[in-house]
Amino acid sequence: MKIINESLKILLLMLLVSVPLLQRGEAADMRAVYRHVADEFESSQKAKSAVEATVFTQKNDLKKQLKTVKQEVARQEVLLRQQQKKLKERKREYLQLSTEKANDEELMTNLAASVRVSAKQLQDLLVRSTRTSLAPQRPESLDKILNADYFPGLEDIQQMAELFLTEMAVVGEVSLRQMPFVDSSGAEKEALVLMVGPFLAAYLEQDTPYLLRYDSSKRNLVQVDAKLPWGLSRTLKGYLLGESDNVPLDLSAGAALEQLVRRKSFVDRIQGGGVLVWPILALAVIALLIGLERAFFLKRVHDNTDRTMSEVNSKAIHGDWDACQKLVHGRKKSPVYNVVRAGLRMRHEDREILESVLQEAILKELPRLERALPMLNIMAAIAPLLGLLGTVTGMIGTFEVINIYGTGDPRMMSGGISVALVTTMLGLMVAIPIMLMHAFLSRQVEHIVGDMEEKAVALTNIIYLHGQKSGDPVHASTS
Repeated sequence: MKIINESLKILLLMLLVSVPLLQRGEAADMRAVYRHVADEFESSQKAKSAVEATVFTQKNDLKKQLKTVKQEVARQEVLLRQQQKKLKERKREYLQLSTEKANDEELMTNLAASVRVSAKQLQDLLVRSTRTSLAPQRPESLDKILNADYFPGLEDIQQMAELFLTEMAVVGEVSLRQMPFVDSSGAEKEALVLMVGPFLAAYLEQDTPYLLRYDSSKRNLVQVDAKLPWGLSRTLKGYLLGESDNVPLDLSAGAALEQLVRRKSFVDRIQGGGVLVWPILALAVIALLIGLERAFFLKRVHDNTDRTMSEVNSKAIHGDWDACQKLVHGRKKSPVYNVVRAGLRMRHEDREILESVLQEAILKELPRLERALPMLNIMAAIAPLLGLLGTVTGMIGTFEVINIYGTGDPRMMSGGISVALVTTMLGLMVAIPIMLMHAFLSRQVEHIVGDMEEKAVALTNIIYLHGQKSGDPVHASTS
């Protein structure tokens, strides 16, 4: 097409050139130009035919190529769809395998973590085991498994199983063997030690049994520095000597021994109770002194009441009033003698007056009999209040410790609470005996007053009857 366009351009150019020539009269050369243009035109037609043939051929070739390309594209599209399908399947397989891998990794991680947890528990068990005193390096054999960068294998699990089975066998084992331990003075020594699983370790020295406890920090046996109760010592000695089948066991695996070692005496607890312990003890001492003094005084008054009133009544029956006066003369401190003197002094009065005088004399002596008893009652009320005050003070200190250090260590709180409760315990221990003492002494006073009233009535009857028989000037009752 490009060649045809060029030919047409040449022909038009020739025509444009021929027009001016005709105008100038150059007709002669018109033919030559025409022929030339005709030749050019024929050449152009031939060229056009050749070009069209070439274009047609190329077009057919291009069509063939396009058809082939389309076929190839269709084939590639089919292959692409197949590959995309395979890709989806591979992605699905990849996701499935990734999920399975993640699950397997999680499972293996959990399994390794479980093995490490079991290994840690086993190591703690070995550290606390009394049998570790024979092989102190047993717990360190599990350090490799506890390493976070190490994956435990079947051999490690088998090793743990063997250690667990060994500890299970040790729990039910009773053995008697020569073993080293540390005595109460801190010196190392060896003796024939009885071991009953993790529940008991003891040895016998000079017919005296001693308990041993396992010190997990040093991994050795240490003698318990505490005196055993008599019953426990006797039972343990009988078992060690083969005389008894009974043996005491510490089923807490050491906790009871720790309690026995750390057990405080009463004096230690009192000393740890704080400042308010001393006022409570002072109350106890004062109350004890008052109670002893009152008990002795009332016992003497009670004895004097029976003896004196019996002698006075005996002499009054025979009318020996001078002997009665001599019997009670000069004894002003005794309530009984004061009552008898009042009755003898008023023996010539009417019966009602005599009874009133005796009753007045008894009531006059009542404050002397009840002296210091109200104070005992007050002390019985004050002692627990002082104990409660000490407890509240100690609890305030405990809460201040909690406010500063928090509740991370329960021993800090329990120690303060234990000290705080000592004062309450001591206050109750003092108050209860004081209350019992007050009740006992009050009952004694009531008994003495009743006895004095009884003897006074008897004396009145004797004076009245004797006055009637002897003709003494005893007035009849106005009633």
